[in-house]
Amino acid sequence: MAGLKAYLDKLYKTFDLKFLSPDPLEFVHQFKKPEDQEVVGLIASSLAYGRVEQILVSIKDVLSRMDNQPHRFTINFNPARNAKVFEGFVHRFNNGKDIACLVYFAKQMIEKNSSIGSYFLQGYNPGDTNIKNCLADFSERVLSLDSSGIYGKGNLPANAGVRFFFPSPEDGSPCKRLNLYLRWMVRTGDSLDFGLWKEISPDKLIIPLDTHIARISQNIGLTKRKSPDWKMAEEITENLKGLDPEDPVKYDFALCRLGILKRCSRKKDVKKCERCLIKKICIL
Repeated sequence: MAGLKAYLDKLYKTFDLKFLSPDPLEFVHQFKKPEDQEVVGLIASSLAYGRVEQILVSIKDVLSRMDNQPHRFTINFNPARNAKVFEGFVHRFNNGKDIACLVYFAKQMIEKNSSIGSYFLQGYNPGDTNIKNCLADFSERVLSLDSSGIYGKGNLPANAGVRFFFPSPEDGSPCKRLNLYLRWMVRTGDSLDFGLWKEISPDKLIIPLDTHIARISQNIGLTKRKSPDWKMAEEITENLKGLDPEDPVKYDFALCRLGILKRCSRKKDVKKCERCLIKKICIL
């Protein structure tokens, strides 16, 4: 474990803010006010699926439609008047209606509890082992908010695309994008994340599990599981707690950089592997 920590700590120190791009987090860094950062973080993390190049294009498009005033646009959002702003937007299998509902949900969260963070914290129990219960509660409460101005009268339809933005660990989902949002909002250990939600301890976070994290974690012995689900995310996080009990997900950004920047291949690549900072702990 000591050897693993030494290599991952070196990796963590190497991939700092200089390596922020390309990453959806770069959009959150464009705003200085916490209320804007919260809203942009929710939008950027919600769209963080697919090719990173397209993710960045889609986030920029949404923010442009909000006149690059995310918080002001959100608190003044009126479904009848403003939903049409997002017409024509498409990001893989989400469309403008889904984004309009996401913004409308954010507006209601802010109206109910003054901020998205305060709304999230309604389900937070510091005594829980990790954020799982709070995350499940958050998604359930969000999806019960009013959506009639977007999807029509009645309850939120089962096939509403906005549901994709609020998965639940109770269903086995790794909740990658919500855990990414939480990392941005909670962590304070470096200049990457914002530490806005100070009531949540970073040791409660779960690593945002994407294909890069799953593959690299298997290669360096952080998980023996095969399926990239919530249990794998928990296992990886628990093993990272052995390296840093107070801030286990601090390694997420650096590990993910290896995949996003194509420094780690799916198959062994002699040239890439030779230059890799964690080659000596990798089984590939």
